[in-house]
Amino acid sequence: MPGQRGLSGWCPTFTAWCNSHLRKAGTQIENIDEDFRDGLKLMLLLEVISGERLPKPERGKMRVHKINNVNKALDFIASKGVKLVSIGAEEIVDGNAKMTLGMIWTIILRFAIQDISVEETSAKEGLLLWCQRKTAPYKNVNVQNFHISWKDGLAFNALIHRHRPELIEYDKLRKDDPVTNLNNAFEVAEKYLDIPKMLDAEDIVNTARPDEKAIMTYVSSFYHAFSGAQKAETAANRICKVLAVNQENEHLMEDYERLASDLLEWIRRTIPWLEDRVPQKTMQEMQQKLEDFRDYRRVHKPPKVQEKCQLEINFNTLQTKLRLIQLMPSSHQCRPPFSSSSGQIQSNTLIQPLLGKECGGGDEEPDRARDAGKEAMLKHRDYETATLSDIKALIRKHEAFESDLAAHQDRVEQIAAIAQELNELDYYDSHNVNTRCQKICDQWDALGSLTHSRREALEKTEKQLETIDQLHLEYAKRAAPFNNWMESAMEDLQDMFIVHTIEEIEGLISAHDQFKSTLPDADREREAILAIHKEAQRIAESNHIKLSGSNPYTTVTPQIINSKWEKVQQLVPKRDHALLEEQSKQQSNEHLRRQFASQANVVGPWIQTKMEEIGRISIEMNGTLEDQLNHLKRYERSIVDYKPNLDLLEQQHQLIQEALIFDNKHTNYTMEHIRVGWEQLLTTIARTINEVENQILTRDAKGISQEQMQEFRASFNHFDKEEALSAPQLQTLLSIALEPARSHARTPREIGLRTCEQLLRCFGNGQSLTLHHFQQLWGHLLEWQATFDKFDEDASGTMNSYELRLALNALLAGTGCPRETGREGGWAREGAGGLEQGLPEGEERGSLGARV
Repeated sequence: MPGQRGLSGWCPTFTAWCNSHLRKAGTQIENIDEDFRDGLKLMLLLEVISGERLPKPERGKMRVHKINNVNKALDFIASKGVKLVSIGAEEIVDGNAKMTLGMIWTIILRFAIQDISVEETSAKEGLLLWCQRKTAPYKNVNVQNFHISWKDGLAFNALIHRHRPELIEYDKLRKDDPVTNLNNAFEVAEKYLDIPKMLDAEDIVNTARPDEKAIMTYVSSFYHAFSGAQKAETAANRICKVLAVNQENEHLMEDYERLASDLLEWIRRTIPWLEDRVPQKTMQEMQQKLEDFRDYRRVHKPPKVQEKCQLEINFNTLQTKLRLIQLMPSSHQCRPPFSSSSGQIQSNTLIQPLLGKECGGGDEEPDRARDAGKEAMLKHRDYETATLSDIKALIRKHEAFESDLAAHQDRVEQIAAIAQELNELDYYDSHNVNTRCQKICDQWDALGSLTHSRREALEKTEKQLETIDQLHLEYAKRAAPFNNWMESAMEDLQDMFIVHTIEEIEGLISAHDQFKSTLPDADREREAILAIHKEAQRIAESNHIKLSGSNPYTTVTPQIINSKWEKVQQLVPKRDHALLEEQSKQQSNEHLRRQFASQANVVGPWIQTKMEEIGRISIEMNGTLEDQLNHLKRYERSIVDYKPNLDLLEQQHQLIQEALIFDNKHTNYTMEHIRVGWEQLLTTIARTINEVENQILTRDAKGISQEQMQEFRASFNHFDKEEALSAPQLQTLLSIALEPARSHARTPREIGLRTCEQLLRCFGNGQSLTLHHFQQLWGHLLEWQATFDKFDEDASGTMNSYELRLALNALLAGTGCPRETGREGGWAREGAGGLEQGLPEGEERGSLGARV
């Protein structure tokens, strides 16, 4: 039940509507989807609004008791001609808000709106027409619907003012103040009309399109509140009509009595004259008597026959009208000829001998019996192509025809009675009278037989169409969810799936197997649904009923069901094939994962082990540098010989990449990690070999002994945390290493941190210093110390610029670099100045040699 405000907007309105009726029984509800769950208040609500007693509810608190109570309420609603599609007791008991609100809206439609009738329109159209008629005289009010026409609140106030003008000052209301208008109408209705507030003014104003169902519910309360006055007015009109009919009937009775009295008086006077059979004595007297009789036949009798016909007309008219107001005598009673002014009932036998053949004339034949169109109507088989609603209309029409036909029963009986009396009087033309009377009776019997046959046919067709309608409704109730199931199944069967593990595909296969296990039950349900449709078709065909159109309750035809079922049957094997292919693929992928993992779990730890061994070798190397170099090269060859295992792993990784496998739960090692580890292993062993080779070269070039090299390594390893020395670590190491030289140093100053940073930029990468770089630095320091001691001529522990230039030229001479020996500038002077400029601020220039 979608709406502008949704389900949440209906709850306050429907709750207030229910409470407006429940309070008559001394109770109310708070939560509409909770308080009706046990069915007790729902049954009470139906009793209040219908005025009828429902079956006794069950007082148990178990779920089955609640379902039984709700079913009793739903059965009562269905007995009122309401079709409850897709609303079951289980949904109400489970507190399904959507179904509960749908049920309440159905009750509102049936008991509050459906019975509204205005000028041959009913339900919603009738309520809208009633609102339009009531608000037509009011300015700024134009009711065209049940949403935006009520936003400004003037329509509500106009309805109240039309019936209770003393409650609303309509002229003071402004169209541009809708909130005030709405609240005014709601408050007046609640205070004076006993209509609870069901709507919120701000909600209506702030909504582009107010909820139609909520407005209809509230407006219907106004209709029923004012229906008392309307019913009183209608009752007054009906009383006036009844009085007018009674007065007309009184006039007809008076006319009938007057005509009958006059006619009877004439008959009383005439009968003795006609019964005078005394023969006259003379011819003239007999001729005069014959002439008098001829005058009677030509002059006196015709007017009386006309009066008698008028009397019959008046009586039939009066009888029909009295029957309509249920005052006629029972159909088996003969018509009293008249009531005289003295109140005595007269006998038919008084009039029959007088009127003779004219009473048995064709004037008494009923018009309906003479109408050949009526027989054609009764023989017409229009009910074979009619719908259920058409059949009900035909039955009502036939009942009216039967009622009209019954009004002529007495006249036919009177004709037969007149013919019988004429026979008893030996009427000279009784043969023709009997023939005509028999013809009338035969036609009347045929008409009655046709009427009875048509009624039976209509009632039989009605029962059959009701059965077909029930089958159509049952078909719709079961076909709709089955159709939704098939659409969902087709969507799932055609849904693409992406899995990465064997567990995921096995889960899909398991779910698909469960789905396939439900197919036999689904097929039985399909056959049951189609059987319902076939049963409806069979009933129609066996009784020659031509069904018009398709099932009025659903658009899901058997062809649609069969088509979708065939589609499901086709998709199931395709899904099986796709799942099996994916399972085979995932099994292959799983094999590749395990294969790669088994190899990676060997290669990865091997690389880690070798890295750890190289670290220990670099720290714990013993023997000469040449022995260490040979040992490292043999170790390098053993690492290189392990390369085929890495190549095999690369091949396996290539297969994994081609299979688009992106994860492997069987190992923590990825190919990238192993590649990086392998490169690090090769780099580490190569660096270690290079360091040993550099140590050999340094030892040979600088004259450093094996013991000193080992001491360098031990010192370096002591301070090395990350295979390189930072500036603070270098400062600490140099301070400890040069501690023995401080006793004879000419300047006892500490080596500054910024000096160490400068040395890192000169001999390292600017940030740290490796063992190789440290060995180079140490060699240079020893060389600089010797050069300093050589050129410090005055043994002052400091150098001036001239002495520094000579020392640098001597140092550069050993490197083969070009130099300038003049006192004016040149390479040495720039080098000296640059070195001095590189010293940290605050340290004495020329004191480097003393610190070293």
